[in-house]
Amino acid sequence: MIVRLPRTIDARLTRLARLTGRKRSRLVIRAIAEFLDEQYDYLIAISRLKAKRPLVPLDDVMKKAWHREKSL
Repeated sequence: MIVRLPRTIDARLTRLARLTGRKRSRLVIRAIAEFLDEQYDYLIAISRLKAKRPLVPLDDVMKKAWHREKSL
């Protein structure tokens, strides 16, 4: 996949990579993964609200997020 970034985003990405010592590609992969996780979580939340299903307690959400962070 080829993605063309606007100059401003490309410059920010390059600067962040330099400051953190990480590769640009690794930063992009992580950003996309986090975005996808957020979008799926949003869709699940909307689905539960529409179906009037029980909500997930915040503690359970935080545990899931903690495990996800450790795997990245």
